Amino acid sequence: MDNLLAGPPPTLLPDLTEARQALEAGAKAADVAARFPAYPAAWAALAEEYFAKGHAVTSYAFARTGYHRGLDQLRRNGWKGHGPIPWEHEPNQGFLRCLYSLARAAQSIGEKDEAERCMQFLKDSDPAAYDALAK
Repeated sequence: MDNLLAGPPPTLLPDLTEARQALEAGAKAADVAARFPAYPAAWAALAEEYFAKGHAVTSYAFARTGYHRGLDQLRRNGWKGHGPIPWEHEPNQGFLRCLYSLARAAQSIGEKDEAERCMQFLKDSDPAAYDALAK
């Protein structure tokens, strides 16, 4: 018998092997994003890089791009707007990093409501992602 009260199953994004391998091999995140614009991890890397350099608005733009690319992928893989997006599944981490980067950059530029919404979305997606990223 199915548990009718259970939430949706976890959404697991597919691995974009060529893009992942390019980043792992040391390719510049900007080059990977240009070649593989649907790869959220490249956008996350750019958002993190620019935030660390003190460019919050640029970080925000990169994070928002990766966030929307990730949402598109989540929906194509069965996500209905809620439910777990497990951190331990490595292909999900790019999207979750974008979500965290978006929250952090939004907070930095005074977009408090968006920062709170994104941080709650991160916690709701997987508390382990929040724990890993908001250290």
